[in-house]
Amino acid sequence: PLTLGEVRMLVELFYLPYHHGPQAQHLLEHFRWLRANSLSVAVPATATDASRGTQWRGRAQSFQLLCAQICRLHSHFVSSAGRALLYDLHPYLWDIRNMLLAASAFILWLGCQSIAAPILLGGDAEPWTHRGGLFGELQALLPVGNSCDLFYHPPPLFPSSQLYLLRPLLPPDKVRAMARRGGPHHSGQSSPLRGLRAPALAGRLLGSFLSLSPEYTFVLEDEGGPCGYAAGALCAEGFLRQRDSNWLPAVRQKYPQDLSAGGPALGQEALLFFHAELPAVPLPVLRRFPSLVQLGTAPRVLDVGASRSLAICLLSALRANGSRGVFCQVSATDRQQLSFYGKLG
Repeated sequence: PLTLGEVRMLVELFYLPYHHGPQAQHLLEHFRWLRANSLSVAVPATATDASRGTQWRGRAQSFQLLCAQICRLHSHFVSSAGRALLYDLHPYLWDIRNMLLAASAFILWLGCQSIAAPILLGGDAEPWTHRGGLFGELQALLPVGNSCDLFYHPPPLFPSSQLYLLRPLLPPDKVRAMARRGGPHHSGQSSPLRGLRAPALAGRLLGSFLSLSPEYTFVLEDEGGPCGYAAGALCAEGFLRQRDSNWLPAVRQKYPQDLSAGGPALGQEALLFFHAELPAVPLPVLRRFPSLVQLGTAPRVLDVGASRSLAICLLSALRANGSRGVFCQVSATDRQQLSFYGKLG
């Protein structure tokens, strides 16, 4: 059964619409303070920023701990609550879990930033944009909080107790990804995105982002390991120019097209991608939607809430540094990806 501490936390999360219990209030206070003082952990830091940076990281750790406890509460509640109580309360707890996955990863991302940039928020929102309670207050604190379509999604018919962790890509991840990715003939080896279905290898999916825009890459993990990713480029025009002029020629030289003979199907598909002429993005698109995004999850991720948390976190990171719109590139025949992005709204 749920412990007394878990029941107390559940009550404090949903105390009154504009009055929260102590733990929920601490959560909000930490998030507000960390967002407002994120420049204190920017690089390079001055001597006067050192103590402020230590304080920021300490509060970030406390915030992460609270987020993790609430995510575990959701998992434990699904496993142990009676069916009637579960279906009454699960939609609210599921919402909070998804919000905190994104908020926790966003705070981790702020702590990893190498460039100081102010957090840009949307303009004044209509009153109906934000929901009530703790969920609505957390939503308003995220840079994409006014994009109400991102935050409205019905809960799953069959609640899952699966635990997820969402975090930014860290330098050791990049080293492992580049090492394990190998060439197209090594597609059967373990990779940070093992288990992801089409379009192809992690190298094809993430190679250019790992090389040119690793600071906007996030990883979703479950108990089986990495199961999803979100990658972005703040300035798509510059990113695509570097990809086509520097990254692709280097990859083509490393993996000539004749390597595909007799290789695994995924390796052949990746080689075809590397050597194909990629369609140019129309200039009006780049002007209106200056940032590029790409997301994907493994087939075992059935909870659309975790996928939406990925999207919210990536879009918040891009918006925090000034992006005013994003686009993604999808083949018109790739029904799986079209369906995936459609479910994300």
